[in-house]
This record gives sequence, structure tokens and C-alpha cells, in this order.
Amino acid sequence: MLLSFLITAAHAAPVSEGKAEAHLPWYLEHEAFVLLAFVILIAIAFKPAKKGLLGALDARIARIRAELDEAERLRAEAAAMSKDAAAKYEAAVRDAAAIVAAAKDEAQRLRAKAEKDLAETIARRETQATDRIGQAEAQAIAEVRGRAVDVAVAAARDLATDALQGPAASRVIDKTIDELGKSAA
Repeated sequence: MLLSFLITAAHAAPVSEGKAEAHLPWYLEHEAFVLLAFVILIAIAFKPAKKGLLGALDARIARIRAELDEAERLRAEAAAMSKDAAAKYEAAVRDAAAIVAAAKDEAQRLRAKAEKDLAETIARRETQATDRIGQAEAQAIAEVRGRAVDVAVAAARDLATDALQGPAASRVIDKTIDELGKSAA
């Protein structure tokens, strides 16, 4: 309302034709009214625009803050996962070292056991071979004695048969055979 009054007053000012235009005071100039109208328009539009603009800025600030919080949470989670992975890696390295040490100990134990078993087997086989050799020797001696006895008996029989004839020869031969059998045993 004030604006329309000022505009009307500015147009109603007498302008003389042919004379140079009179200078109006600055507040009655057209440009002043346009400037004043623009300022009033901005002032009226500022209040609703302010809410929208500040709301948009607040929403953007909240979104950025949420993104920063999310980034901080992800950074903390990544740090925790990195720490956990490092701990698992160290545990795996320790476990691997323990497994290798245990395997070396087991290999040494198995080697010592195998050497001991081999030594026992060799000793047992040597004993068996010695026993077999002893048995073979005893058997060979027994066979030689048996053959010697058989040869001696046959020789004695032949001699006795040639030297003795008749029933007395049979008794001597039987007695000799009995004595040879007893001495061979």
C-alpha cells in the first residue's frame, strides 16, 4: 500500500513540457521505488526461503555428519579386523612353528626307533643264524658219527664174519653192535 502511494505520487508530479526535467528527491525517483520494491520482495520471500534453504543445509549437514560417522565406524571396524587378522596371522605362524618342531621331534623319535628296531632285528637274525649254524654243525656231527658208526659196524661185521664163523660169531657181533650203539649215544 505504501508502495503504490509512492509510485502514484511520483507519477503525479508535474512535469513541465519544454523545461528540463526537474530533479526529484532520491526517494521519489523510479529507480528508488524499484530498489525499494525489490528489497521488500526479498524480505517477504526470505522468510519462507530461509526455512527451505536452512532445512536443505541442515539436511546436507546431517547427511555429511552421518557419512562421517559411518566412515569413522568403518575405519574402526577395519582397524579391528586388521588387528584381528594380524593376531590370527601371528597365531598361525606360532602354530606352524610348533607343528614343524613337533614333526622334527617325531621324525627324530621315529628314526631312533627305526635304528633300534633295525639293530634288534640284526641281532636277532645273527642269533638265529648262529643257532642255525650250531644246529647244522650238530646235525653234521651227528650224521658223521652215524656214518662212522655205520661204517665201523659194517667193518666190524665184515672182520668178525671173516674171523669168526658160526654161533660164537653171531654173539660177538651182537655184543659189539650193542656196545657201539651205547657209545654212539
